Amino acid sequence: MRFTWFNLMPWPHLPDDFREKHRSVWVDIDSRLYDPVKGHEVYNNYLDLLEYADTLGFDGIGINEHHQNGYGLMPSPNLIAAALARRTENAAIVVLGNSIALYNPPIRVAEEFAMLDGISGGRLVAGFPVGTSMDTNFCYGTIPALTREKYNEAHELIIRAWTEDEPFAFNGRYTKLRHVNLWPKTVQKPHPPIHIPGGGSVETYDFCLDHTYSYSYLSFSGYKRAQSLMEGYWNRVGERNADNSPYRAGFAQTVFVAETDEEAERLYSEHAFYFYNRCLHVFPGFADAPGYRTIKTLQTGNVNQYSRTVAPPLTWKDLVDGGYIIAGSPETVRQRMEHLIKSLHVGNIFLLLHVGNMPVNKCMYSTKLFAEKVMPHLRDMFPEHADDNRFWASPLPKRAKPAPLPAGFGTEPLPVPQAVPAK
Repeated sequence: MRFTWFNLMPWPHLPDDFREKHRSVWVDIDSRLYDPVKGHEVYNNYLDLLEYADTLGFDGIGINEHHQNGYGLMPSPNLIAAALARRTENAAIVVLGNSIALYNPPIRVAEEFAMLDGISGGRLVAGFPVGTSMDTNFCYGTIPALTREKYNEAHELIIRAWTEDEPFAFNGRYTKLRHVNLWPKTVQKPHPPIHIPGGGSVETYDFCLDHTYSYSYLSFSGYKRAQSLMEGYWNRVGERNADNSPYRAGFAQTVFVAETDEEAERLYSEHAFYFYNRCLHVFPGFADAPGYRTIKTLQTGNVNQYSRTVAPPLTWKDLVDGGYIIAGSPETVRQRMEHLIKSLHVGNIFLLLHVGNMPVNKCMYSTKLFAEKVMPHLRDMFPEHADDNRFWASPLPKRAKPAPLPAGFGTEPLPVPQAVPAK
C-alpha cells in the first residue's frame, strides 16, 4: 500500500452563514472574503503540515490545482511542490495535478514538472486531470465540448517533449511550435509516473489503460458510493486483458483519528461540517457545463459529484454511516480502511487528514495517530503485487540535500569578502 497525505488547502475563514448568503464557493465567490494577511499564515500552516507528513513516513505528500474558489487555494500547485522539494526528504511529491488543457502552451507543464523531478531527485508523481467544469469552462473559458480534445493534444506534446531527444516541430490544432527541445529533462525515465484523477468519465478508464497510468477516483462521497464506479473500472481492466494490480487505481478518503470513537466526534465534527456544508457548496450550474461530459459518460448514469451538492444539515452519524468519512479510534479506522481497500481493490490511498477549518494541532494529532497506529497495519494488503513499481516515483538513491546556512545567517550581517590585492 502507498499512502499519500493530501491537502486541498481550503480557505478556513468562510463565515457561518456562507451557504445562506453566497451562491457558490467556486467561480463567483466574493473575493472580499479572502484576507491576504490571513492567507500568508494559512499557506505556511499548510506547508508545515505537508512537511510534517514527510517526517512521519507517508509515501507521498499530495497537492492539486483549482481556480477562483474557497475550496482549494492552489491555482499553481507547482509553486507549492517547489517549496516542498527543498524542505522534504523522502516522500514522493504527488501533484494531482496540472490541468493540462488550461496551459498555453502546455510545454510549460513538461518544463516545470521536469524541474520538480530534478530538484527533488526523482520524487515526482505527475497528475494530469482534465479539470472540473468550474475550473476549465467557467474560470478559464475553455469550450466544454473541446476540453478533452485540448487535453489529449496537450498530453501528446508533453510526453513527446519528455521522451524525444531530438528537437521536433509540433503542429497541433491548439498548439503550434516550430521548436520543441526540452531543457531540462526528467530524472525518471522515460518520464515520471502519471496518475489521472477522474470523476466518473468512462473515457478516462481507457486512457489510463492505453498508457499504463493509474486511475484515481477523487470523491468526497466516500467509498460506499464509489463501489459501482470502481467496479466499472475493474470490469474495463478485465475486458482489456490488463493485469489487476491494485496500483492501477487510487482513491481519496477523508479520515479522522483519535484515541476513541467518541473523541473523534468531539474533536473533528465541526471541521467535517465546515467542509461538507461550506467548502462543497457549489452552484450546480457551474458543476457540469453542457458538453463537458461526453455522451458515452452520460449514458452510464454517472453523476458529477459537484453537481449534487450535499444537502445540509448532515449529522456526524450521517457522515460516518454513509461512508463520507472514516473516523474513530485507530482500531475503528484500521478496520474500515481495510474494508475500503479490499472492496475497491486500490493500492494508492490519498488521505484527507486535513479538511475545512481544522487547526494545525488537531491535524497533527490525527496525522500522527494514523501514521503510528493505523498505517503500519495496512502496509501489506497486497503482497502478491509488492514489486509493482510502475505507478510510483523512483528517486535517485543518492540525492542532494539543502546545505546548512552559515551561523548567524539572517540575524547578523555576514563579513564582506576582502578583495585580493593586485600584485
